Amino acid sequence: MILTRDSALEFLGEVTVAPITSTIRDIPSEVPLTESDGMPRDCAINLDHIQTVATGKIGPVITTLGPRKMSEIRSACLFALGF
Repeated sequence: MILTRDSALEFLGEVTVAPITSTIRDIPSEVPLTESDGMPRDCAINLDHIQTVATGKIGPVITTLGPRKMSEIRSACLFALGF
């Protein structure tokens, strides 16, 4: 999951991401994704492992998430960072 704002992407050599994993732990720092979100199988965004990676390591876009899911990501991110 790319967390860097869209308007900055073309200017950066690195972006901030949260990994998406098939290991679903059902904890507040994760956001579950399903086929209805455009994913090929059930998985979760893990906001406990936010990291910065080179843009060359980013694969193709699989899906774009809507405002409701983005709100869940924001809450999970704040939880993971202790806010």
